[in-house]
Formats: sequence, structure tokens, C-alpha cells
Amino acid sequence: MQRVKVLVVGAGVVGLSTAVCVAGKLPHCSVTVVAEKFSPDTTSDGAAGILLATEFPDIPLERQRRWFKESFDHLLAIADSPQAGDAGVYLSSGYHVFKDVPSKKKPYWADLVFGFRYMTDHEMKRFPNHKFGQAFTTLKCECPSYLPWLEKRFRVAGGQILHEKVTDLHKMALNYDAIMNCSGVGSRFLVNDEEVYPVRGQMLTVNAPWLMNFIRDGDGKTYIYPGVRYVNIGGTRQEGDWRMEVDKEDSEGILERCIRLEPSLRAAQVMEEWVGLRPGRANLRVEREYLSVQGRQVPLVHNYGHGGVGVTLSWGTALDALDLLRQSLCEKPPQARL
Repeated sequence: MQRVKVLVVGAGVVGLSTAVCVAGKLPHCSVTVVAEKFSPDTTSDGAAGILLATEFPDIPLERQRRWFKESFDHLLAIADSPQAGDAGVYLSSGYHVFKDVPSKKKPYWADLVFGFRYMTDHEMKRFPNHKFGQAFTTLKCECPSYLPWLEKRFRVAGGQILHEKVTDLHKMALNYDAIMNCSGVGSRFLVNDEEVYPVRGQMLTVNAPWLMNFIRDGDGKTYIYPGVRYVNIGGTRQEGDWRMEVDKEDSEGILERCIRLEPSLRAAQVMEEWVGLRPGRANLRVEREYLSVQGRQVPLVHNYGHGGVGVTLSWGTALDALDLLRQSLCEKPPQARL
């Protein structure tokens, strides 16, 4: 049987998850990941990595719930395994606080995390500027560890890696039977999708080993996420902003807001400042089309536009992308190249 050559464009958490799913579930496929940047230089490397989702307006909630559950179950299995340390995946407990009571007090994923409950009045006294809070245990995935772990898993499954900037999918399709587009904000140029835009995120890494619980403001702009070796604090959500340079005013604002939430951070030493561009989109895109190349119909499966929930939904959307690829190969088997 002729091997089906599949190309995955992008090596962030979505791209590598998709590549691992295809390589692991479709053994008749030969899978190659191509990207200009790999860990530690991807946007995903700076992701806070806490599993906590926001809603996309036009995607059925059942589908979003399934994406979250599949990703949570996948990462929980890693957290419960001897691989947890190498993969950088573990349980994390904390607080999600709101300045005003949200219209929806209980998110769709509340029963998928552990111990979800509303915070007590006694607990809320720690956050005098907030009126409502949720407490729960979820998962944290440290991408500087998780991405190399995924890449290793991909290579073990027979996957190939190419360091190359992709600018023309039709050109790539000359040598592949199917393409998975996981290029994030790059899809604005690669597939001319003007619906995807950068959401600039700036974050600081600080040394504060006494912090054990995460704290996130409901507006999504202020968060404190303790990790194994450091604490991530942030952040910014600057839509349409392509700047990749560290902004000192942003750093000062981040520190000020986070100290307001957690006063002990005043004693923390800043270790690193980081900037990345999230792939913003009103609704993330997991769908299929075909490229016409020299009389062949090459399936093109899109999986991008996750915004700030790339880690949170990565495995679930990768499984959906895998299903679209599988359907494509069954419906339209690739024509043999002479």
C-alpha cells in the first residue's frame, strides 16, 4: 500500500498535537511537520498553559465542551503517569475572581475540572476589588517542557521535521497528499484569512516559590500562574498589535495589577519578560477544503484561531482535524504521482 504523505504546517501546541494524532492514529501516513520556528521560539512556549476556556460565539457549545474534555482527559493521563515531569503537566488549584458577578456563573466546563465551586465570602475578603469568584482544580501544561516532549513522541512515531518558512501551500501540495494548516496567526497571510488577527500578549516570569495557587481575573488581563520552577504573571490582550518587542510600560502595569491581586509578589524577582502573538479569531477554525494542484484535489484541513485557549483545546481540535483528514482520504484517495 502506498504511504500517504501528510504535511502539518506549524509547530506550536496545536500543530504538534495534530501531527502526533495523525502519526499515531493513521499508520499508513507518513507525516512531516514544517515550521519556521520550533520550541523554545513558538508562541505556545510563552503560553500560561492553564486549562480554562472562554466561549466562541458561533461554535456549538457541545463541540467546545468535547474539545475541552478530550484535551483535559489527554493531559490528565499524562499528569497521572511517570511522564508527568518530563512533559511538564500537573494539577493546579486556584481562584478565578470577577469584579462584577458574571451573567453565567457556571462555565460549560465546570463539571470537567475538579471540585468546581463558588468562593465563600470569607475567601473573597482576600480580593476586596472583586465581587464573585470560582475555585477549582484544573491542569497546567508548561509548554517549554511539553512541546519538546510532544516532538519526541512525534519522532518516535516516525514523524519527520523540516525547518522552513511556508509561504505557498499550493507549492507544498506538489509533494504531499494532504496538508494540515496549524499556522496560527500566520494563516492571515498563508491562506488569506482576514478574520484571524494578532492578540499581543506580554508576560513576566518571576521567582516566587512561596506561591502555590493560581489567581486569574475574570477579564483575562491579569493572572498569576505558579509553575514548577517559576511563576508566570501577566498579561496583555492587545488586538491587532504586531509588536514583538517588550514594552516596559506594559511590564510595569502587569506587576502593579498582579501585586494588587497578590501583595506578596512585591518581593518577587523578575526573571524574564516575554511577548507573543495569539491567533485571535471570532471563532476558531477547524474545517476542510481542497487545493487543486496539477489535476489533483489535495485535502487542506485547517486547525487555527484558538486565541488564548490553544493549550486548553489543542488535543480536542487535533482529534477533529484528524477526523477531517481521515474522511478526506476515504472520500478522495490521493492519486499516485508518476
